[in-house]
Amino acid sequence: MTGADGWIRVPVGDDAARWATRGRTTTVLLVVHNVTAATRLLDVLPLFHDDLRVQLLVTCPGSSAFRAGVAELLADTGVPVLPWEQAVSVPVSLAVSASFGGRLRDVRGKLAVLSHGVGYSKTLAPPGAASGTPAPVFGMSPEWLLDAGGRPVADALVLSHPEQYERLRAVCPEAAPSAVVAGDPCWDRMLAARPYRDRYRRALGAGRGRRLIVLSSTWNPESLFGDGGDDVLPSLLPRLADEFPLDEYRFAAVLHPNVWHGHGPGQVRAWLDRARRSGLALIDPLTGWRQALIAADAVLGDHGSVTYYAAALGVPVLLGAAPSAGLAPDAPVRAFVREAPRLVPGRPLRPQVEALFDGFRPAPGPARFTSSVPGESAARLRRLFYGLAGLPEPEPPARLEPLPLPPYEPGEPRVPLLVRTRLLGSGEIAVTRYAGTPPDTAGEAAGDAHLAVHEDTRETDRLDLADVVFRHGADDDPRLGSADRWTAEVLDRHPRCALAARVTAPGTCVVRPRGGEPLRLTSGAGADADPAVYASALHAWLAAGGTPRELYGRDLTVRVGAGAHRVGVAALA
Repeated sequence: MTGADGWIRVPVGDDAARWATRGRTTTVLLVVHNVTAATRLLDVLPLFHDDLRVQLLVTCPGSSAFRAGVAELLADTGVPVLPWEQAVSVPVSLAVSASFGGRLRDVRGKLAVLSHGVGYSKTLAPPGAASGTPAPVFGMSPEWLLDAGGRPVADALVLSHPEQYERLRAVCPEAAPSAVVAGDPCWDRMLAARPYRDRYRRALGAGRGRRLIVLSSTWNPESLFGDGGDDVLPSLLPRLADEFPLDEYRFAAVLHPNVWHGHGPGQVRAWLDRARRSGLALIDPLTGWRQALIAADAVLGDHGSVTYYAAALGVPVLLGAAPSAGLAPDAPVRAFVREAPRLVPGRPLRPQVEALFDGFRPAPGPARFTSSVPGESAARLRRLFYGLAGLPEPEPPARLEPLPLPPYEPGEPRVPLLVRTRLLGSGEIAVTRYAGTPPDTAGEAAGDAHLAVHEDTRETDRLDLADVVFRHGADDDPRLGSADRWTAEVLDRHPRCALAARVTAPGTCVVRPRGGEPLRLTSGAGADADPAVYASALHAWLAAGGTPRELYGRDLTVRVGAGAHRVGVAALA
């Protein structure tokens, strides 16, 4: 219930006692500056669950330049949202923020501030700073930590490692008494989720023979996604499709929320349209990025926290952008950026990525400095929060929410695919698919090539040139009709097409060769490639003079990269 001025009347307000069902609660206010900060506050929200003594409230101070997406996120929490002017007028027992900025000192209650990155490593000038003045370290300098009277803004400044305390004591001793080493809840959720790496990989379509490479970018012009430096992204994106075989590599992009909400999710999707249709997964910046890092085989990133978290997880990292000017000179992140391998834009990309795996050994610094108390943040933070709020802690152990299982997004390439095939032996075919223009392979073994095109491609003129037309869709999808009927319709609609293929389930594909009967291709144990690959292998077998009947009762062996996939071939019942 809200008033005409937008102020809420329940559970706080002038006449809240008249309307509230539980009016004797302790109020805890979450201060959300932007979506980035909200991700860290959502990490700690479960620490207050199941406590009928606590009433949660949330507000936005409106001080961040990145306000888009905040209103929707606050609404999704289901927690009462206070306008900022009301929030600073209502007494609360505890306020928790994951950023500085705005009139935090005006909050009427104890204030705890968390980091919304890996420690405090970035420089940022405060509002009103003189032009040309060196920017101080955000969250680790008097300009951010002290109010106009020289008093600490926060009653508790949460740190994840003692090295941050040593830097704090050196640059702002007035704030040192408020520091509390309580770990990193974001990191602890990742550590707890590591046993489920294979599930995350399967969700992203990264099978056992497919490497998952994550592109990680923070925000600002000097980032991997930014155009203030060498602007490598426009030349990088098409090379992912040109140089990397589609079924041997899967790419996913993790972009900072300030990129998403600064430029707009629709604009980001538009910028990455061709890459997405070529198989790039665009990871949700709120709920999916940690799972993508855990699943990754390598990260092509920059100086942002996500790249540092990846290195802490032991993932090989290649820096595509690595400015040091905006990093604190004594922060561990800066040492990591200085030592990590760099992308050389003018050289072939694939050899640089593959070189990461040769004799790789994780650098000890990132894992060491991310948190000095791994696994302990839930207990330490709840103890801190309840102590500040003046409440005894609940008896059950403090726990964080497990990372959710991402949706199944194996990636359906919607651009025309160049498919190279080689007949290796009786019933054995090697298949390599590219979503771009692959490099010259004059030195490779001779083979054949054909064009495979998804029925929903935007390049519709290529459908009439396709040797194989394919799509994904369950056999009982009423929009498409049965796979038997659909394959016949495709061959009738596209006279040049030699084979139509419908992927009806993971590991299963219904195909119809021109002039032949429909067949069902079924992967054997351990075969986890896109079934459209099996259709291209069968097309190559038929083009070489083979017949389906020769494959009945024995498997077709499809080689993709270093992996061998056993595929059963049978007439469609």
